[in-house]
Amino acid sequence: MADPSVGDYRTLDYSVEDRILTLTLDRPDQLNSFTLTMAEELVRAFERADRDDGVAAVVVTGRGRAFCAGMDLSADGNVFGLDESMRPTNDDMRSRLEDPEILAGVRDTGGLVSLAVFRCSKPVIGAINGAAVGIGATMTLPMDVRLASEAARIGFVFGRLGIVPEACSSWFLPRIVGISRALEWVYSADILTAAEAHEGGLVRSVHPPGELLDAARDLAHRFTRNRSPVATALARQMMWRNSAQRHPLEAHRVDSLAMFFTSIGDGKEGVAAFREKREPRFTGRTTDMPPFYPWQD
Repeated sequence: MADPSVGDYRTLDYSVEDRILTLTLDRPDQLNSFTLTMAEELVRAFERADRDDGVAAVVVTGRGRAFCAGMDLSADGNVFGLDESMRPTNDDMRSRLEDPEILAGVRDTGGLVSLAVFRCSKPVIGAINGAAVGIGATMTLPMDVRLASEAARIGFVFGRLGIVPEACSSWFLPRIVGISRALEWVYSADILTAAEAHEGGLVRSVHPPGELLDAARDLAHRFTRNRSPVATALARQMMWRNSAQRHPLEAHRVDSLAMFFTSIGDGKEGVAAFREKREPRFTGRTTDMPPFYPWQD
């Protein structure tokens, strides 16, 4: 049976070169606006990349002059794809989260994308080439690093529509820029220039439009060349997850297991290469992670 995660995409371009996956939002005539199909395909693409040892890192960008201009508001009915006949409760979201009725009718599709990015074992870099508003901004938050074109415009514009930030952004955004700045950006719903996003700590660097993608790919190579894929995957999850724990002892528990298993895996080759003054030849694979991984749902 064919792998359902592999195949044609209607809203994305999936291209791997030199072990770097460039995932391009590909609805340029609609400014790459977000649809339910795009949500499903993004989740599928990240799950595919996660299982592919030929992918070392992921760069996400947009086709044309926009990164993602937010949700496509032209759909009939509930434009967010939600079932307005339902009356979900807190208990539903705890006990029935994977129930097909809740999954299809209640759960935020942007959140499903953010969680897929969060679960990914590969470094993820956002290359924000143009307008990134609403879900176009929040989907970048679980990416490890964001680079922006000088033409980028970024906005958490939910207040203008009478809705709230989604895509797990209330978890990610304060961790990236601090609670006060996160609230200011959400309350004001202003459109930020690339320079303002950089000053606020949301993006790492700002580039001329023609240099953005090369800069993102160069950074992806820096993250992955002569690096153990297993150690990199563990480090990514340790940083994201342990930083949210209530006590450093929780990080110590995970750090100890990660250090133990990497020390008897690629760590042996890394030490040997250091002693012999040569480049390491790591053989670990993210499809064969240590037995304690993943340590949290």
